[in-house]
Amino acid sequence: MSGISIVGTGNMARALAGRALAGGNAVEIIGRDPARAEESAASLGGATVGAVGTAPAGDIVVLAVPYAGAAALVREYGDALRGKVIVDVTNPVAADLRGFVVPDGSSGAQEIAGAAPEDARVVKAFNTVFSHVLAAGPAEGRPLDVFIAGDDAQAKARVSVFVESMGLRPWDIGELFMARALENVGLLELGLMNHSVKHTNFSLGVTLLG
Repeated sequence: MSGISIVGTGNMARALAGRALAGGNAVEIIGRDPARAEESAASLGGATVGAVGTAPAGDIVVLAVPYAGAAALVREYGDALRGKVIVDVTNPVAADLRGFVVPDGSSGAQEIAGAAPEDARVVKAFNTVFSHVLAAGPAEGRPLDVFIAGDDAQAKARVSVFVESMGLRPWDIGELFMARALENVGLLELGLMNHSVKHTNFSLGVTLLG
């Protein structure tokens, strides 16, 4: 299907890698701690291991790292990301959960795009799905919804194919400025977790009526 390089070794990286492999994609795991990256790849079975700073093998590069270091990581890669589709899954939420750690009027995805090579294409996706929900996949007969924002239609189409290969349902919500809306949805989910639902075993999606 697709060649996917996942930068990160945390819960979200593992969940994405597991579903990507199950969907028949070639998966590369990249982490600053080589031993942890090797451990992640071995536990998943079928994934290869790459190194931070060298050109990712995949045409789609998923940033499954905390937002705080995401833009710096993209700058570190530099021209190694030329021509790549960069998928930003981060939520740049402030520690007090009252806002975001990005400039007013911007978003994490837009800040990452500003750090990327000119011909790299940034797509926002997966930030509204908790890692363990993603790992479990569709529940009660309905697919998980993944919202996608980006300025390049071809890049969004490629990410949509990747999402579908994982047994998930992609929804294109528009250009990259809409990443702000998706990051607000991420904050909304944290509000639900803290004040109403009291856990993270839920997902938000679209129900078509009629």
